[in-house]
Amino acid sequence: MKILHLSDLHIGLRLMNRDLSEDQKYILNQIVRLAAEASPDAIVIAGDIYDRAVPSAEAVEIFDDFVSDLVESLPGTEIMMISGNHDSSSRIDIFRRVLSRQRIHMIGMPPRLPEEHIEKVTLEDEYGKVNFYLLPFVKPSMVRLITGVQENGNNLSYNDALHRLIEREEIDREQRNVLVSHQFYLPAGKRPEEIERMESEICTVGNIDEVGADILELFDYAALGHIHKPMKVGSENYRYCGTPLACSVSEAGQQKGILEITLEEKGSCTVRVLPLEPLRQVRIVRGDLNEALEQASDDYVRVELTDEADLDVMDMQDGLHHAFPNLLEIRRLVRSYRAEKEEYLQEQETDPFVLCCGFVEKMDELDQVLLKDVINTVGSTL
Repeated sequence: MKILHLSDLHIGLRLMNRDLSEDQKYILNQIVRLAAEASPDAIVIAGDIYDRAVPSAEAVEIFDDFVSDLVESLPGTEIMMISGNHDSSSRIDIFRRVLSRQRIHMIGMPPRLPEEHIEKVTLEDEYGKVNFYLLPFVKPSMVRLITGVQENGNNLSYNDALHRLIEREEIDREQRNVLVSHQFYLPAGKRPEEIERMESEICTVGNIDEVGADILELFDYAALGHIHKPMKVGSENYRYCGTPLACSVSEAGQQKGILEITLEEKGSCTVRVLPLEPLRQVRIVRGDLNEALEQASDDYVRVELTDEADLDVMDMQDGLHHAFPNLLEIRRLVRSYRAEKEEYLQEQETDPFVLCCGFVEKMDELDQVLLKDVINTVGSTL
């Protein structure tokens, strides 16, 4: 069985106030072409369809065109998608039962009542059944009637809530199982701060949303969303595919793509990256003004200038905006006063008076006498 895994479309996103609708249409059309060539049995979208809970009319139209093109190009393919933390779960859930009869599964809400379960879609091939468990973004408060609460009445942690929610499904491990989920799964032995996060991601204070990746061991493949950089979660078969387009300057230079997964008999899973090429790259241009101007392009660019001499601000901005019509921002990489002061102090002797003089500016002779008297008084008491 062949599966295409994509996530974090973030339709409607603006990159530092730049409208990306043209770029998003371009990359979604590219995904449709790749999907038509691959001819998968299933396509999964692991959350964050939109960039905001209440998307604009244009964003909805772009997504509508994308799904319509997929259905037209691949009439026999099962299309499954879940809501992410950026989506409105109730909006994604609309017409859920109606659409499922058309091979389109839009799952916005996780199970919330004891009689409810994670949405499961079962497909078959020559090797038997493949069960897809479609789990939208979950907060512990959403599922407390199923998972219970702590002894003090507080909600469970994300980790405990997700483990209880998934373990209650009684997954048949003799069959092939795929999880589609939008959470922050943490590989065993890793600390949250060791995971590189992109500027465009929403990170919780203290990483309270982390979930131990050991729960993924119940599945033959985990199609994950939420992390914007392509990443494996402790296994070749548990993956974040990343965003199809750079959503922040921190993603400059990343090769974006979607994943093609092939499941054969139980235990056989291969993953291949299908690269995506954007209409415009996101780049960082670093150098002095003349060097920067020589790299003119239509890409989305942050310019980091290294000129130490003063520049005419108006001329600089006019020149850069002409060279880079999609300029995002200009930064001056000049040595800070603090860095210069620290370097100065490192070169000096460690005499307390000299050190203090390095931090206090514009001292006259009387000030210096008073400073010496204070230092001597303090030193005599030690």
